[in-house]
Amino acid sequence: MTEQTDTTATRLLRGIVAGAVAGIVASYAMDGFQAAAAALVPDDGGSEPATEQAADAAARAVTGRDLADDAKPLGGQAIHYLFGAGLGIAYGVAAEFRPSVTAGYGTAYALGTATLFDEAAVPALGLGPAPWRTDASGHAYSYLSHLVFGGTSELVRRQVAATLAR
Repeated sequence: MTEQTDTTATRLLRGIVAGAVAGIVASYAMDGFQAAAAALVPDDGGSEPATEQAADAAARAVTGRDLADDAKPLGGQAIHYLFGAGLGIAYGVAAEFRPSVTAGYGTAYALGTATLFDEAAVPALGLGPAPWRTDASGHAYSYLSHLVFGGTSELVRRQVAATLAR
C-alpha cells in the first residue's frame, strides 16, 4: 500500500511500531557512542546521571523507597530505553503524517530533543546543571549523542516502516 491509500489507523500503527523499534535501536547506538566517548575523556567524578536520578524518583513515587545504589545503573538504563522508545514512537508517528520531520535524516529532530530535554527539561527538573553551568564539551557531548540517536532513528524507522508497508 502507498501512503495515499493507507488508512489513518494503518499509518498510526506503522508509525508506532517503526518508531518504537527505531527508538530502542537508537538508544542502543547512543549508549555505544557515549561509552566510546567516555573512554576518551577522563571521569570528572560528576553527579549521578540524570537517568539514574529519574529512576530513583520513579521508584520513590511507586514504592516510597529509593533504589538501592547497586540497582541505580539498571534503573537508569530502563529510563533511557523507555524514554528512547517514547521519543521514537513520537518521531515515527510524526514521520507518517508529516514527513518533513525527517529533515536532515533525523538530525533536526535530534537537535530539537537535545535542546528540549538535555538543555531545558533535565535542568528544570533538577536532574542536571543549568546550561550556563555546563562547559562546552558537555554541550557537545549532548548534541553529538542526540545526533547519533536521531540518525539511527531515521535509518531504522525507514527500514521498519518500509517493511511494514509491504
